[in-house]
Amino acid sequence: MEGREDLRGEFIVTIDPDDARDFDDAIQVEKIGSGWRLGVHIADVAAYVEPGSPLDREARRRGNSVYLPDRVIPMLPERLSNGVCSLKPGVDRLTHSVFIHFDKQGSAKSARFTRSVIRSAHRLTYKQAYAVLTAPPADQLGERLHLAWELAALLRKKRFEHGALDLDFPEVKVWLDKDGRPVKLERVENDESHQLIEECMLVANEAVARELKKRAIPTIYRVHENPDPEKLAEFREFVLSFDYRVGDLTHRVELQRLLASFRGKPEEQALKVALLKSLKRARYSPQPLGHYGLAKANYLHFTSPIRRYADLVVHRALGRDAALRRPVGAARRPYQPDVAEITSIAEHASTTERTAAEAEGDAAQMKKLEFFQRQLDERKPQSFRASIVDVRNYGLAVELPDALVTGLVHISSLMDDFYVFEPARRQLIGRRSRKRFSVGDELSVFVVRVDAFKRQVDFAIALAPEASKKTRRSRGASRITPRTQ
Repeated sequence: MEGREDLRGEFIVTIDPDDARDFDDAIQVEKIGSGWRLGVHIADVAAYVEPGSPLDREARRRGNSVYLPDRVIPMLPERLSNGVCSLKPGVDRLTHSVFIHFDKQGSAKSARFTRSVIRSAHRLTYKQAYAVLTAPPADQLGERLHLAWELAALLRKKRFEHGALDLDFPEVKVWLDKDGRPVKLERVENDESHQLIEECMLVANEAVARELKKRAIPTIYRVHENPDPEKLAEFREFVLSFDYRVGDLTHRVELQRLLASFRGKPEEQALKVALLKSLKRARYSPQPLGHYGLAKANYLHFTSPIRRYADLVVHRALGRDAALRRPVGAARRPYQPDVAEITSIAEHASTTERTAAEAEGDAAQMKKLEFFQRQLDERKPQSFRASIVDVRNYGLAVELPDALVTGLVHISSLMDDFYVFEPARRQLIGRRSRKRFSVGDELSVFVVRVDAFKRQVDFAIALAPEASKKTRRSRGASRITPRTQ
């Protein structure tokens, strides 16, 4: 603790998923005059992992932790990730802190960085934090969380005003029994508790990026380069097939308007996936090339050093000048990688991140297919609400918003009439009844076939409504934001 700022008397809390075991970030928000002071406290992994040590080399090789439905493959040993580095409540923990002062308009006026020691007052799950935020404040915890949301809501509003794109996707948690079999699919909503933490982490990452750029210290930036106009033009043609008005998508304002226009609609997921494919992929770089999606000139990853090696490199860079000022023998030799080493680490971290994301997506999809197959095996098919996202001559492509699974209702399963495909309107029309199935209609479906090899699911309509009804969700429909951008 020598040389660290003692913050153990401060009211600091962590907010994480229900099943989280490694808590690498904590926050505090206070009212200062007519503005706010935000404190973001991140586990000081660099205090435990010596550069060049076997522990460091293995963390660098792994690049990041991998989160699968039935297990975690950690970047660091559990004695660190779930033990001494994890910001558990009621115990002293070493941290790297960022303090940012905001004026009443939510503009950052100053930032201070320090190595510290904290003692978290509360460990909250997102559900617990949401319950506190949706009730009148009854104690210090309630007052502080409501104050934190007041700041976060302002920061979020300003971020989108400055051009940030709403590229968030929902998330479905696959719950498993003790034998690793899927028993429940739970949609995780992007409520105020998630948004609160997201905004705090984003401004902390941006503040550290500005500081390291100002000091001209080599480090790893998180970059998202501008898209190719040709790719955006291809995406525009795809969107036009859904009967949306689309302008010149090379203008950020027009892209924001389009994203807002299909928010909450049945085709939102398909259109967002298509947009992401037209954008360049975010990656790590030794150069601050900016982040297109977040509309930030300077950005990096600082807030998750337990699970991302790039963040650990950033922590070492941020603490470098302080280490240089220490007397000889007072601390370890400062870590000073050159640009060539930083470039190598950035490229490797980008590769391991892509590998992990693909593995996590594949594993979740396989468990979802297993969930549906178990329903067939047990002859207890569950009904799900579904939305039609496309209509073809062979059937209805549907999406289950509560499971984030797409599948097909084959035309042969529509037994109540003989249906004819009308391509101009993308509808199936009953020859006798004139009943119509169109993009956006809501249905209730159950699973009838699972092909695990092809990763396909076929559904049948459980309740055929007398009149199809269009989905009318609010424009503020919930979305989930990964803590990493």
